[in-house]
Amino acid sequence: MPNPLLDLLFPTRSLTGKTGAWITDIERRQLYSFPVTENKQELMRRGLNFIDEIRSGSSYENCPLLHKAIHTFKYGRVKAIAEDLAKIMLGNSPALAGKTICPVPLHWTRKFSRGFNQAELLAEIISNGAVVSNLLVRTKPTGFQMKRKKSERLSALRGAFSCRTNAPPQTVVLIDDLSTTGATLNECARTLKKAGVKRVEGWVVAHG
Repeated sequence: MPNPLLDLLFPTRSLTGKTGAWITDIERRQLYSFPVTENKQELMRRGLNFIDEIRSGSSYENCPLLHKAIHTFKYGRVKAIAEDLAKIMLGNSPALAGKTICPVPLHWTRKFSRGFNQAELLAEIISNGAVVSNLLVRTKPTGFQMKRKKSERLSALRGAFSCRTNAPPQTVVLIDDLSTTGATLNECARTLKKAGVKRVEGWVVAHG
């Protein structure tokens, strides 16, 4: 079946090099694979003690088109891709009833240079009437995390967020585009639970 994401990435050329063409099963597998869900026990075994669950619409491994889509979304500033990335995320997302959506914040310097926060765009798309609230603020820049080891990420993120409300909701769903080690989601969850939130889930497009 057609996938609009491929034709949204570039005005006249899709990621597969085709224009207005259907993608093959092989190309579809390069775009997304199976969803990934980690429960509390699995997360704690990985040293992530504050986030209660992480859900992703796809594994990130062996999905070169998804790699390129997320990279183009954030660094190429192609906001239109958000709709299709959100659909991938929603493929592994339960009902939002009774939950508050919170996009993972960027530091203001990063948001200024990029022009938008990708997590905010995804949060608005998936909300479907649920409350979206910027409960967190990133209080210090943490640099690019991709090339850091897990221990280095955890250290860089410690104390990087603060909660903006004294009356937080009971359950919060953190939204981001990608989770690799889970360190960012876990630090956000630490901050929210310190403020009084009882349960924190993380929903992302891709995990791995």
